[in-house]
Amino acid sequence: MRRGLRHPGLVGRHQEDPSGLASDLRAAVAGDVDFSATARALTTMDASNYRRVPAGTVAPRDAADVAAALEVCRAHGTTPVVARGAGTSIGGQATGTGVVLDLTRHMGGIVSLDPAARTAVVRPGLVLDRLRAAARPHGLTFGPDPSTHSRCTLGGMIGNNACGAHSVAWGTTADNVRSLDVVTYGGTALTLGRGGQGAPAGLLALVDRNLALLRTGYPAGLPRRISGYALDALLPERGADVVRSFCGSEGTLGVVTEATVALVPLPAEPVLVVLGYADESAAADAAAGLLPYGPLTVEGMAADLVRGASGLPRGGAWLFCETDGPGEASRLVRAADALDAAVVRDPAGQRALWRIREDAAGTATRMPGGGDAWPGWEDCAVPPARLGAYLRAFRSLLADFGLRGVPYGHFGDGCVHVRIDFDLWTGEGVRDFRRFSEAVADLVVAHGGSLSGEHGDGQARAELLPRMYGDELVGLFGAVKDVWDPDGGLNPGMLVRPKPLDSGLRFAGLPLVGAAAGEGLGVGAGLGRAAARCVGVAKCRVEGPSGGPGVMCPSYRATGEEKHSTRGRARLLHEMALGEVITDGWRSEEVRDALDLCLSCKGCRSDCPVGVDMAAYKAEFLDRHYARRPFARPRSHWTMGRLPGWLARFGRGLNAAMALPFAARLAGVTPERTMPRVAERSFVSWFAERASNRAPALTLWPDTFTNHLAPEVGEAAVRVLEDAGLGVELPPGRVCCGLTYVSTGQLAAARKVMLRTLDVTGEMTGPVVVLEPSCAATLRTDLPELLPDDPRAARLASSVVTFAEGLETLAPDWTPPRLDRPVTGQTHCHQHAVLGDAADRRLRERAGLAGELAGGCCGLAGNFGFEPGHYEVSVACAEDQLLPALRTAEHPTVLADGFSCRTQIAHLTEHRGRHVAELLAEGLGEGL
Repeated sequence: MRRGLRHPGLVGRHQEDPSGLASDLRAAVAGDVDFSATARALTTMDASNYRRVPAGTVAPRDAADVAAALEVCRAHGTTPVVARGAGTSIGGQATGTGVVLDLTRHMGGIVSLDPAARTAVVRPGLVLDRLRAAARPHGLTFGPDPSTHSRCTLGGMIGNNACGAHSVAWGTTADNVRSLDVVTYGGTALTLGRGGQGAPAGLLALVDRNLALLRTGYPAGLPRRISGYALDALLPERGADVVRSFCGSEGTLGVVTEATVALVPLPAEPVLVVLGYADESAAADAAAGLLPYGPLTVEGMAADLVRGASGLPRGGAWLFCETDGPGEASRLVRAADALDAAVVRDPAGQRALWRIREDAAGTATRMPGGGDAWPGWEDCAVPPARLGAYLRAFRSLLADFGLRGVPYGHFGDGCVHVRIDFDLWTGEGVRDFRRFSEAVADLVVAHGGSLSGEHGDGQARAELLPRMYGDELVGLFGAVKDVWDPDGGLNPGMLVRPKPLDSGLRFAGLPLVGAAAGEGLGVGAGLGRAAARCVGVAKCRVEGPSGGPGVMCPSYRATGEEKHSTRGRARLLHEMALGEVITDGWRSEEVRDALDLCLSCKGCRSDCPVGVDMAAYKAEFLDRHYARRPFARPRSHWTMGRLPGWLARFGRGLNAAMALPFAARLAGVTPERTMPRVAERSFVSWFAERASNRAPALTLWPDTFTNHLAPEVGEAAVRVLEDAGLGVELPPGRVCCGLTYVSTGQLAAARKVMLRTLDVTGEMTGPVVVLEPSCAATLRTDLPELLPDDPRAARLASSVVTFAEGLETLAPDWTPPRLDRPVTGQTHCHQHAVLGDAADRRLRERAGLAGELAGGCCGLAGNFGFEPGHYEVSVACAEDQLLPALRTAEHPTVLADGFSCRTQIAHLTEHRGRHVAELLAEGLGEGL
């Protein structure tokens, strides 16, 4: 990832600084100080239901910067400070009203790794997966592995005492931290360890005065007790372990600047055992009985979360149990008394199944059949033997309140995650949220449990801690906070002296901003509420291709800046709707700047666990941003955004126009790019000149790119389809899907174009084969969303098939030519996000085209890569996956069905990308 790769002219505008806090911070620290509206808007929320508006952000470079920032904040009237990693906290503890320390930008390195000692020294902003990647060559890993491992930071894990799936084997973060370097709000640097090492003055004396309370006040037999401070770790018989007592303190005691952590051996031969049970209760009752067999994981999920995922054994609920070796797996299966079992040794198969579990935090936010569910009672834990009884009572309580939720989680540790369809938009709904939280807290305590079993208390549960610990022990928590932080400057309102759990909700005051229902790109009641769907799990904040086969989010992967992530843009739209931090609504330059680097790749539509669709939000915003200001639009919106119209009118005459001096600049094209040449003869013209006596079996869509810029693709497709015995016809007039109008936010023009197209296609029946993935995706999704009341739109959308789908469904007995060659290239991002590529994979396999295509986005993305200021980011996106794949392939045949992908490949390499239709036509001996 190219941190620091910035878009020219997109540096945040600074608001006035009447107190001098920002200027004093800039003078004191070497890192970045940003008090702009953008920086503040990006950090108002984490992954919780809460919102707090900070004064500004500081990205310190080192421990000295942290100390300097704290000193300035102390001098400015005890300005609150909250340390922030990936911002995935569930309880609201990664938000603050003063200064937010962003520890991810500069303090994310590995200081050292000692394989012999099995330890690593890390900085707090280090992403967990980077540590795991560095340890893997030595056969080691860091034991705790929350589902957010691709973006969560070690500092955040220490703050919340994070756990993860392997905690039944390797424990919580506190079990794996050896020492911590911290800075207190008062400016004292401490190194924490065992034997009282690093304890601030007065802490151990306070413990000595409360030994009886500490020995009797904590529940026993509870592996996931994360709530409150772990003060019992300071007992003499437990080694006065200051570092363990600090873990889970949620940034309220000190700021971690460096940590020494323990590493554990990787399993020699990991095997995933998936056990099927009749229902959730049966799976929960069975979980504790599996622990004596030494599994590395015991994760539970029920059918209402999995929602049709393949590869699972029979059952209505499942336990995911990892073992080290097939022998251990066999013993576990014999002991499980399950309905059915699957033993998965293939690493790819294991990853596919684990991905179901890792996406659960987002998936559970979308209820079956529609509606949203939210955190708020996210991760309580009970003794594992009590889990089945607790879940039955919990389900009953949900029913009593008329609520729905999908429990899942770490069943071997008795820890349950659940998102619930609270109505957090109305006063009555918020009152029910409070009543339910109080009732379920009592239920957890009655089962000997902890209000938090993984994510910490934050604001969501801290108010309820007296129900679990009693007033005396909670009072001691406050006394400990005062010893560490007598000024109360670190993350006030978290854990001790909290605000009410139903105050400061991020939904409060959010108006219905946006198009009315049925007038926009699927944003329904409004863009503000659509953006609020983002719950902040930050799957879009993944560094590079380590994020897996998905597309989201190419601009974040290129820049490493939060405002260029899907979550960051959603937060800015949310704040725009509220109007407090971003005050100029649809005219917001902050939102426009952040969306400027959105490639409209649609990756978030499929890869975001909650289905945030930033391409649609961008189109809606641009349409409103430039409403009644047509000449404020970039030139590229008038040229490339209306390219179908220009090509239809002038055809190859545009070649001469683009050859004129300054033509590219006048057209809004960056000088690093060469515009594609218009073909001498269009595909439609070629098709009209040829005769065929076959009865039409399908309509081939002459999209703008194929028709005018790559007619050879259409010609090849016709030859292949006819070889398969299929008659081909074209629509009876000029058609256009409206893609370029949508992507540039010209929605009124897009509707006009689409309506003209529907007038042409109104009488068409049967399948419509679309060769260009972006056009197919537009017809399937944007067309019915922009024209929801026109039945012709839904009918055309349902008729659209890709080239591979058309061959598979209409000519199932056709045998493609055997090409028997390796291929590389890229699956179009819209194909990945909207259309799917299962049929394409099967077609390639039947034709002997071996090899995987790269994921990610090519970076050209229609007009994006041609626009001024985008070239560097466009190339960086290609460098994420596409270009490395082309470099490592030997004598590759490059496959790229998307016109933009082929254009990017031609601009940046010596290769020529081909549509699969071209390769198949060549194999038929048609010699293109």
